[in-house]
Amino acid sequence: MKTMKNVTAAVLLAVVVIVVFQNTEVVETKLLLVTISMPRALLLFLTLLIGVIIGLLLGTKLGRPPKRE
Repeated sequence: MKTMKNVTAAVLLAVVVIVVFQNTEVVETKLLLVTISMPRALLLFLTLLIGVIIGLLLGTKLGRPPKRE
């Protein structure tokens, strides 16, 4: 089972790397009242990073059994 997780993670990582390197042009992103110019690859990476962090936080919070008082 651990090998399957590693293979899946490697394939997903390869897909992410391919998508990121194919999207290198600069785009403008509006964040509330600020407009930020950055490469689309950086925007994709930051979005992925935010999703991973949220997933980890929710996974650890939802995976714990309820506290007994």
